[in-house]
Order: sequence, then C-alpha cells, then structure tokens
Amino acid sequence: MRELIIALDDIRSHHNVGSIFRSADAFGVKEIILGGISPCPPHRDIQKTALGATESVPWRQELDLLSELQALKSKGIKLIAVEQTEHSIPLTEFNPLDESYCVVLGNEVNGVSSAILDICDKCIEIKQVGIKKSLNVSVCAGIVIFHLKNGL
Repeated sequence: MRELIIALDDIRSHHNVGSIFRSADAFGVKEIILGGISPCPPHRDIQKTALGATESVPWRQELDLLSELQALKSKGIKLIAVEQTEHSIPLTEFNPLDESYCVVLGNEVNGVSSAILDICDKCIEIKQVGIKKSLNVSVCAGIVIFHLKNGL
C-alpha cells in the first residue's frame, strides 16, 4: 500500500477526532480529512486526546466531503468505507494492494452517509461477536489503520 488517507464523515466527538489523530500518527497516515460537522483543531478536547498528533499529521477541513472524495477517486485513490452493509466484507478478508486508499469513517450514530457509500469502491467491517455489534469510531479507526498499514 502506498498511502493511506482517513476521511471523517460528520464525526461529532472532539475526543474521537483526537484519538483518531493519535492512531494516524502512530501508523503513518498521510492525512486526515475532517468532513462536514467533524470538529477541527485547535480545540482543547481534541488536543487532550491527540497529545500533539494534530501537529504531526497533516489535516484539512472539507465541508463538502462527498465532492472531495469524488476528486480523490478521480485521481485513482480507492475509497473504502468502514460500515456494516449488505455487501461489506470482513476486514480480515481485505488484503490491501499496492494502491493508495482513503478510508471513510462515519458518524457515531448514523454511520457513513448513503451518498458517500454509493461512490466507495468497497465497504469493510470488523466482525464482532458481542451484543452491541459496534465499536467506538476511534477504536475502529485504530484497528483498520493498523490492519491496512501492516497488510495483515
């Protein structure tokens, strides 16, 4: 895999955004795109969990995330949504190729928007056995980034 970009689709929590910055820093993510209502640095609650990662990971805000993702796709970057859908594949079955990827993580309640899901090349999900069948978005981000950057 050449490069990994993370796009946040309307993430609400400052703490989740900060935590995603930490994981992005740890595993060498190229950049984070903060889409829609996703909060941006500098904010004390982001800084509290990011512990300086907002300074080491490039980021930008895009209010119209759909248009930005379409532009990335036109440049050959593969769009991967992390979402439980009828056609999603387990993360453990997704083997990243030597391509650049943009992973889209969705809102804590509503997930990735349907308009964005429609343009994604693939949907992946983390299979779970618990009752809740969902993970906190920042925990999910850490697992997915680790998997993709390490080619497991």
